[in-house]
Amino acid sequence: MRIITVKIPDTYIDGIDELVRLGRYSCRSEAIRVAIRDLLKKELWFSDEELDNVNKSKQRTIRIATDNVKILKIN
Repeated sequence: MRIITVKIPDTYIDGIDELVRLGRYSCRSEAIRVAIRDLLKKELWFSDEELDNVNKSKQRTIRIATDNVKILKIN
């Protein structure tokens, strides 16, 4: 892991500290890593279900393209 410097509003830090105090996370760093992971998962990464849908869509596209090629060869 790398260390980065980030400016965070005091209210966010207070909230993170409260989560740590409640035992939800072992330290600030863990809480922030989880928050960033969840953001990336939501904004960038596909869930397993979404990935299955993308793969099925690609398979349909390939099947359609293959069928079109066959039709072109027949004509």
